[in-house]
Amino acid sequence: MRYISIILILVIALLITTNTAHSQVKITLPKIEIGNKSAGDANLSTGIQVLLLLTALSLAPAFLLMMTSFTRIIVVLSLLRSALSIQQTPPNQVLIGMALFLTFFVMSPTWKTINTEAINPYMAGKITYKDAIDKGSKPIREFMFRQTKEKDLGLMVQMAKMNQPKNENDIPTHVLVPAFIVSELNTAFKIGFMLYIPFIVIDMVISSILMAMGMMMLPPVMISLPFKILLFVLADGWNLIVKSLVTGFS
Repeated sequence: MRYISIILILVIALLITTNTAHSQVKITLPKIEIGNKSAGDANLSTGIQVLLLLTALSLAPAFLLMMTSFTRIIVVLSLLRSALSIQQTPPNQVLIGMALFLTFFVMSPTWKTINTEAINPYMAGKITYKDAIDKGSKPIREFMFRQTKEKDLGLMVQMAKMNQPKNENDIPTHVLVPAFIVSELNTAFKIGFMLYIPFIVIDMVISSILMAMGMMMLPPVMISLPFKILLFVLADGWNLIVKSLVTGFS
C-alpha cells in the first residue's frame, strides 16, 4: 500500500504540472539558497510529502477506478451477472474484490516499473521529485495509450481545443485520462454484448417451449436460469472470462 500511495502522489503531481503547463498563467518558484542547493531544486520537505500522501489517499479510489484496468473488469463482471439473470449472485462485494485483485495482477508490471525507476531512486535521494514525476508517469501513460483508441483520443484533443499533437508527449495527462475511460467503457460493452448472446438464445428457446405447452403463467426466467448456469459451468466460463480480461491488456 505504501508503494501504491507514492504512485498516486506522482500521478497527482503529474496532473497538476500538466494542467499548469497548458494554462496561460506562468508561475516561477523563488530561488532561495539553502547550502549548495536552491529551494527550487531541493526535494520536497517532509510536511509537503505528508500533505501529498493524505491527498493521494483521499483521491485513491478515483485514480484506481479511472487510470487502471478496474473499469473494464468491473463493467464486464456486472454485465455477466445481468446476462445470467442473477441480480445478487455473486454479491457486489465479491465482484468488487475480484475486480480489485485482477486489477492488481494486470497493473503489477506497470507498478513494478514505477517502483524501480522512480520510487526507489527518489526514496534513496538519487533523483529529485521532478525527475520522479517524469519517470513515474511514463509507465502509466504508456499503459493508457496502449488501451486508448485513436478515435476517442482525437475526440478529447478536439474538445480541449489543442493544436494537432505530433507525438504522445504532446498530449497532456488530463486529456489522456478521459479518452482512456471512454475506450475502456466501449471495450467493456462490446465484451458484454458477446456475453449476452448465448444466454438470450436460451431465454428464447425456453420461452418458445413454454408457450407451445400453454404454460403462460410460468415465468421463463425460473426455467432458463438453471440452464444458463449449467451452460456457463460446462463452458468453464469463469476461466474464459478471466483469461480474456487479463490477456486483453497485454
